[in-house]
Amino acid sequence: MKHLLCIETATTICSVALFKDNNLIGLEECQSENAHSRLLTVYIKSMISENSLKSEDINYIAVSSGPGSYTGLRIGVSVAKGLCFGLSIPLIMIPTTESLANGCIKTNSIDSNSLICAMIDARRMEVYHGFYDCNLNLIGNIESHIITENSYLELLAQKEVYFCGNGTVKLQHLNENSNARILNNLSLSAKFLLEPAKTRINNRIFANLAYDEPLYLKEFLAKEARKML
Repeated sequence: MKHLLCIETATTICSVALFKDNNLIGLEECQSENAHSRLLTVYIKSMISENSLKSEDINYIAVSSGPGSYTGLRIGVSVAKGLCFGLSIPLIMIPTTESLANGCIKTNSIDSNSLICAMIDARRMEVYHGFYDCNLNLIGNIESHIITENSYLELLAQKEVYFCGNGTVKLQHLNENSNARILNNLSLSAKFLLEPAKTRINNRIFANLAYDEPLYLKEFLAKEARKML
């Protein structure tokens, strides 16, 4: 009997899921200001208690590792690392775009020739994106991209692409493209980490608690406070 705890904090959504032998037995989610710092550990503690478990009953922890919100990622990964270190269990770090693409596959019938573009909002007209096939294989690299009126047109001339994530609000120029499938209603959730986590567990691919860091893609730049004159 194996228990997998999944944590998703890469965007404004704070989500925790608990699986027992691949079956979802607990899910808590919230999207509000400062939810990660206020609710993440509360969700974890209550979910373990509500299922009559102890912390020691958790066998693996999976966490969405970015790209995404700098603060959200720091909170999620730090909590996951702390729990794994204290419990002496493996940590599984999964790119946020892979989790999002998995959610797209689970909720849609994706043709084998189609691609999935998982998009995370990165302020202004920039997004973080990763392309995946219907088997969740990454095509190319996860990278940042500034949306223009010509973005993705060359790819869409060749095949159907499913766009998902909170970055899709910047794709108005693709609304009339017949090969563009824009999924505005698909949100990140910790439950989408299950399949990517299972693959890594089966292949014994675990994070290094001391050295592995979230995938930020860009350095965090703190703004200087304006001085009152």
